[in-house]
Amino acid sequence: MKVLANDGISKNGITALEKGGFEVITTKVAQEQVANFINTNDVSVLLVRSATKVRQDIIDACPGLKVIGRGGVGMDNIDVAYAREKGKHVINTPASSSESVAELVFAHLFTGVRFLYDSNRNMPLEGDTNFEGLKKAYANGIELRRKTLGIIGFGRIGQAVAKMALGLGMKVIAADKFVSNAEIRVDFYTGQFINVNIVTEPLEDLFKHADFITLHVPAQEGYVIGKDEFNQLKDGVGIVNCARGGVIDEVALIEALDSNKVAFAGLDVFENEPTPEIQILMHPKISLTPHIGAATLEAQDRIGTELAEQIIGILKK
Repeated sequence: MKVLANDGISKNGITALEKGGFEVITTKVAQEQVANFINTNDVSVLLVRSATKVRQDIIDACPGLKVIGRGGVGMDNIDVAYAREKGKHVINTPASSSESVAELVFAHLFTGVRFLYDSNRNMPLEGDTNFEGLKKAYANGIELRRKTLGIIGFGRIGQAVAKMALGLGMKVIAADKFVSNAEIRVDFYTGQFINVNIVTEPLEDLFKHADFITLHVPAQEGYVIGKDEFNQLKDGVGIVNCARGGVIDEVALIEALDSNKVAFAGLDVFENEPTPEIQILMHPKISLTPHIGAATLEAQDRIGTELAEQIIGILKK
């Protein structure tokens, strides 16, 4: 049986699939050619990440397709219910990338509180002529320790973020419609650990108390943070979105940044991917990454291996 990993797969994933008797194809097929390629090459498994969309047209056009896999958490680029209705297995890897995404959240937070988003732009331009001026401009950084981090969405990734925040000495508060509380285990390299129980609270309370906010929610109708919500936030809050584009109103975000309501933002995802608005890309108070939350070697190895195990379990019973 053949597997088309259209958005790539790790070497460990390929090795595991080949040992399981599968032929793995890593040729990148254009979106409009995916269905034809699957049928022409008798592909049984289609693996995607965020680039390839698997909508009803592909599902209807490919009767021989048995498994659709998403390397990552969210599956909003797949018509999951329709695929399952048509007898396809739909799988993903919800636990494999949590730590990688959480680390990127803190990369943006550290970048924000120490002005790296701006100093990395200006040092190459002025570092040799205005060193003392830049030193003064970036001299008012703050520490994350003892600050309050508000986590919106308290699933696997939100809880991974909480572990890191607790390890840094931050206070963690969380809001989630479906999770009422969670016990967070913080492990240390010595083998010791502590358990911290966090009870989620209403979103409105989180808005009032959080010094920093990070979002970990799926794509949805409407904004989680729009103009009205920005008005409820503490002055000088920092915001990070490594979840999905469209959960923050980017127009309202720019207004909040320009008025200093929001001190900085860290964005890994955007409303208009893969062509983010130029006002976002050029804003001096935004730290930017191109949707790379799960893009670490370790996470991709875990994702590839987990997908392989699931596929073998489904098709080699």
